[in-house]
Amino acid sequence: MSVDSTEETKAESVNEELSTEPQASQDEKPAGKGNAASRLEEEGDVAADYLEELLDIADIDGDIDIEVRNGRTYISIAAEEASEGLESLVGRDGEVLEALQELARLSVLSATENRSRLVLDINGYRKDRAGELQQIAEDAVAKVKESGAAVALEPMSAYERKIVHDAVADLGFVSESEGEGANRHIVVTAD
Repeated sequence: MSVDSTEETKAESVNEELSTEPQASQDEKPAGKGNAASRLEEEGDVAADYLEELLDIADIDGDIDIEVRNGRTYISIAAEEASEGLESLVGRDGEVLEALQELARLSVLSATENRSRLVLDINGYRKDRAGELQQIAEDAVAKVKESGAAVALEPMSAYERKIVHDAVADLGFVSESEGEGANRHIVVTAD
């Protein structure tokens, strides 16, 4: 073996060692926040697959978008054109939407063995409803300011109550949930 070939062999050996140094593979999950983000992305993928199958079975057109923000997975289904099929998946007062959200959460639980807090929106219903809930909170606060008496709101889902609680708190007032089950509602007070 010549000196040149020995040096080439050493150089190749060094290059191989450099290229085989431990590197994070794409399958490995980073520590800390990365794990949570990866888990939320996985939840979104599982739920989106479930919802896509549902749309196919029902022969309803819709585009599914997945977004992870504020420690939650948000899935939205929308159609380019108005679709009665998608509107039927919202239902009266969002009842069908709530049921589909729970089914999507169950599909995630079944696939990952992790409970999910994903939020499902169809045709912007939740976004529009959030604006309505903001107005409801502002109206309730105005009534409390005017009369000084507590104001009880109509029953609503836990997600909607959270939006109202946050809006009331932002306005400097206090709100509490009262009642059980489908009758759970918010009471707004000055203190």
